Amino acid sequence: MRKTALILAAGQGTRMKSETPKVLHKVCGRSMLKHVLDAAEGSGAEQNVVVVGHGADEVIEKTGAPGLTFVHQKQQLGTGHAVLMAEHVLPEEGLVLVLCGDTPLITKETLKEFITYHEEAENSVSVLTAIFEEPYGYGRIVKDPEGRLLKIVEEKDADPEEKKIKEINSGMYCFDAASLKANLKKITNDNAQGEYYLTDLIEIAVKQEEKTGAYPVKNREEIMGVNTRVQLAAAEGIMRKRINEKHMLAGVGMVDPEAVYIETDVEIGKDTLIYPGAILSGKTIIGEGCVIGQNCRIENSVIGEGTEVQSSTIIDSKVGKDTSIGPYAYLRPKSSIGNDVKIGDFVEVKNASIGDGSKASHLSYIGDADVGKDVNIGCGVVFVNYDGVNKFRSTVEDEAFIGSNSNLVAPVHVEKRGYVAAGTTITRKVAEGTLVVGRPKERVIQGWGERKMKEKKEKKNVK
Repeated sequence: MRKTALILAAGQGTRMKSETPKVLHKVCGRSMLKHVLDAAEGSGAEQNVVVVGHGADEVIEKTGAPGLTFVHQKQQLGTGHAVLMAEHVLPEEGLVLVLCGDTPLITKETLKEFITYHEEAENSVSVLTAIFEEPYGYGRIVKDPEGRLLKIVEEKDADPEEKKIKEINSGMYCFDAASLKANLKKITNDNAQGEYYLTDLIEIAVKQEEKTGAYPVKNREEIMGVNTRVQLAAAEGIMRKRINEKHMLAGVGMVDPEAVYIETDVEIGKDTLIYPGAILSGKTIIGEGCVIGQNCRIENSVIGEGTEVQSSTIIDSKVGKDTSIGPYAYLRPKSSIGNDVKIGDFVEVKNASIGDGSKASHLSYIGDADVGKDVNIGCGVVFVNYDGVNKFRSTVEDEAFIGSNSNLVAPVHVEKRGYVAAGTTITRKVAEGTLVVGRPKERVIQGWGERKMKEKKEKKNVK
């Protein structure tokens, strides 16, 4: 049976107090709408249709993907009206799964179970439900004494007895496509809100003696809708716990899981140990047996096996195997660090490659450079890459030695085994195997210290 997912994402989300469309707010690095789309696809949906309204252009721009269909609901007149706007793109037969774009915690496993229930029961319409001890604000599931679903009553339309019902509507449904398309135009807006409720399709189906059913979700957290920043933070907390538990069950160690933030798309190898305060985001991939120390931030980067990162920031970069980064290092975008490399305390690397076995142990800036293998970069070395208008690259070949407090004024080329003495400023090529000393000749002035102290005392006495 062909499965189509219809995601309702047209709401303005005024309670979010944001210019960003509600469904684009992120949970663990991925928009709420994208979470729902991923769950739908994982459940077996062959076609995904998104109903957009508020901020439609932005939603389409940031969510569009091959095979994804968008339908515009210019006026938000209720869930029934939203589905009616998509009627022309829905199939004539098969199954239509209606989901909400602001429920990022729904899982593909739950949707698969829901679809299986719907198909096996041969229902015309099925509702995903949950049991809440405090159901205020939710639509209530009304059943007959035999437990058959009769209707869904919204909070504002419910009578006192109906408000006592604890089984609530999640806003997610399975429909027989033919029945859905036939009954959509029978919905009216004769209710307290003056809107077209999708829930009215339940009563319509019952009157036509079509089969209806309710499937209670096992974990009610999954149907949590996000309407405020507070609820967004709560969803983030639940999602973060899921992600961290998934990694730990796969062999990743975490000293304090509650103090580790890992986004949805991050991949981590087994036997990697993560310390508190680590933030791993974007398309980051971390190999096996790594150590990610306290307060690290790693974004859209690849970290090779056996590498240790301590209290450092790595963005849009690549680090090889068995390498040591930090503490307090900063790898800016387009940095590529080889295997068995040491990037030490307060070293900054930007748009540069550093070959295997090289070392920059502390207090250096390596920008716009190509550094070879087994190169030593001393303390305080600066690759001077910017002349105020343009940036230039420098090249340092294998086995070169750059002494402390040296400046390489780009564009320069230090050839293989070239040596730059401490305190030297390089503006020309350093030939292979040569030593360049560019600092002033040392002078020794006898008695300088005594004379300076005498001058200080005399000035003090004058005052």
